[in-house]
Amino acid sequence: MNTLSRLIAALLVGAGIAAAGFAVSQGLERFRMSDRSVTVKGLAEKDVESDFAIWTLSFRRAGSDFGSVQQALAADRDKVLAFLQQRGFTEAEVEARPLQVQDLFAREYAQGNQPLRFNGTGQVLVKSARVGEVEKAALAVDPLIQSGMQLGGDGEGATGPRYQLRGFNDIKAPLLAEATRNAREQADKFAAEAGARLGPLKNANQGAIRITGDDGNDYDDGSSRTKRLRVVSTFEYELE
Repeated sequence: MNTLSRLIAALLVGAGIAAAGFAVSQGLERFRMSDRSVTVKGLAEKDVESDFAIWTLSFRRAGSDFGSVQQALAADRDKVLAFLQQRGFTEAEVEARPLQVQDLFAREYAQGNQPLRFNGTGQVLVKSARVGEVEKAALAVDPLIQSGMQLGGDGEGATGPRYQLRGFNDIKAPLLAEATRNAREQADKFAAEAGARLGPLKNANQGAIRITGDDGNDYDDGSSRTKRLRVVSTFEYELE
C-alpha cells in the first residue's frame, strides 16, 4: 500500500507540473502575440502666409544742443507719421513712442572727448493685419532717407517688418490630421507586406509643430512672410 500510494502521489505531482508547464507556455505565446506591433511616423508640411506684421521704424539724431536734438527728433517723427498716413495706415495701426535724448557727458565713465554731447532716438511702430501693405511700405522708405533721416530697426538688428502667424490654431488641427493619415497609410502598407492585419492603436505622440521661414533657416526669426509648418507624429499599432 505504501508503495502504491507513493506511486499515485508521484503521478499526480507529475501531472500537475505538466499542466502548469503547458499553461505557462501558452501564456508566453499569448504575450508574444500581444506584443506584435509596428511603430510608424507620420509627416505633414504646409507653407502658409503670415497674418500679422509688426514694423519698427527707429530714427536717431545727435548734436551739441539738447533742444536742437529734441526738435530734430520731433520733426523726424512727424515725417514718419505723415508717410504712414499717406500709405493708408490708420491711427489704430500706428503707435508713436516717446522721444529719448541722452546726455553722454552725464553717463557713468563718460569721456569728455565726445564730439557730440546729446544722442536722441525715437520709434514709431506699425502693427497691422494688412501684411501686404506693411511689406510694400517697408520697401518705399527711400523718401524718408533722402530727407536726411537716419532710419534703423527695432534695436535687435531687424530693419524690416516682423511677420507673425496668429491664426496658428486654425492650421494646427488639419496639419495633425494629415500627419495621422500619413502614418496610418505607412502602417497599413507594412502590415500587408508582413502578412498581418493592422490592429488598434496602442500609443500616439502627436509631436511638436515646428515653424520656420522660407529662407532655409532652421528657425523662424520673423523676417519671412511665408512660414513653413512641419510636424512629425509617432504612432504604435497592434498587428493581428
